[in-house]
Amino acid sequence: MRPQVAAACELLGLDPLNVANEGRLIAIAAPEAAEALLAAMRAHPLGAEAALIGEVVADTDRFVQMTTGFGGDASWTGWRGEQLPRIC
Repeated sequence: MRPQVAAACELLGLDPLNVANEGRLIAIAAPEAAEALLAAMRAHPLGAEAALIGEVVADTDRFVQMTTGFGGDASWTGWRGEQLPRIC
């Protein structure tokens, strides 16, 4: 997440996982293909900031687990409430 986005969400009291975020892509690839996929995405000007943000692992509970900005662990429990209205 860009620092500007994190700062704006903090200032407005928003959870960045719950706001509309159009124009972004999350791609899931086999681990052995991840670097080639990133290289291909980064070769395009609009994909210059492509990044590996996680991995899929076996989890009997099927939770999405994250590391917070402070280094702690957190589980994502799904979207809560409504997203911000789209202005388009």
